[in-house]
Amino acid sequence: MPTLTEAAILDALRQVQEPELGRDIVTLDMVKGIIIDGTAAAFTIELTTPACPLKDEIEGNTRAALTGIGVTDVTITWGAMVRRAAPRQAEQLLPNVKNIIAVGSGKGGVGKSTVSVNLAVALAQSGAAVGLLDADITGPNIPMMLGVEGQPKASANNKITPLERHGVKCISIQFFVPEGQPIVWRGPLVGGAIQQFLRDVDWGDLDYLVVDLPPGTSDAQLTLAQSVPLGGAVLVTTPQEVALSDVGKALAMFKRLSVPILGLVENMAGFACPHCGELTEIFGRGGGERFCAEHHIDFLGSVPLDVTVRQGGDVGVPAVAQREPGPAARALTSVAGAVAARMSVRAAGAEQQPLLSIS
Repeated sequence: MPTLTEAAILDALRQVQEPELGRDIVTLDMVKGIIIDGTAAAFTIELTTPACPLKDEIEGNTRAALTGIGVTDVTITWGAMVRRAAPRQAEQLLPNVKNIIAVGSGKGGVGKSTVSVNLAVALAQSGAAVGLLDADITGPNIPMMLGVEGQPKASANNKITPLERHGVKCISIQFFVPEGQPIVWRGPLVGGAIQQFLRDVDWGDLDYLVVDLPPGTSDAQLTLAQSVPLGGAVLVTTPQEVALSDVGKALAMFKRLSVPILGLVENMAGFACPHCGELTEIFGRGGGERFCAEHHIDFLGSVPLDVTVRQGGDVGVPAVAQREPGPAARALTSVAGAVAARMSVRAAGAEQQPLLSIS
């Protein structure tokens, strides 16, 4: 048997594709630190996101490729280096935040904040550095749903230090107003608050900043899209026609603002009785998938009605952070993996683009 070499290992691994990106893991520079000991090989595979939903497929194909050239023992160490999905701009806000994900909906009451919180926590659970910006200035719910309270302090560089819970850094206008006090502001004040949260908060180094937008198509959405390069938008709807009609307007707005659409989440997709198991489709069936097919966007998944989601949101324990995750938590974790995968695809394209200047 010929002596095993690093070149032979790399040649074999060129047959292993990163399924989402459609390129091999060697070309993508994902293979690091190869060590050879006889017919044994050890190395690191650096994923494009720690939330990679296809890690098992990559591992299986890697082991098969190396077995084919006589490697008898394969030791894989997993790492992750999240890449920037939007081309970096000169003198931009948040230079240390790699990817900003906007979560929006056409109407209220569809569970947009629930998706935002669980998306952020699930990404953090995977090992990513994550922040969550509550941009719903007049109706902030994120602190309650994330289970974080208190008042942020100033950092060493005289910026606002976000509070942290479940591994997620969080900022919200709720931290700065008395409990129960309404925020009655006109549009310019709402936009100014969002800009301040982008400019004056010490977010540090983040892989993902999730932004929970208010429902509709107004000042908050415009301010965000015009202030920072967005990696993409996640749309949230329920299956019924009135929600789909409104989310269509949100889709058109993001397209007009040249914000990439990562896909759509269908929330409250059905309720399974915990006693008899019968599924009741309270808000209809399949509306989200039909919408995605009609508008040629990705369907990120369906999230069923689950009482543990409401219970967790009321006490600050998101569904994905509960000790015994229910069906909704499993669906939301899957949505987080799908979002991370699509961000990786966008990042692979962005790496080919030059540095942009703001004119």
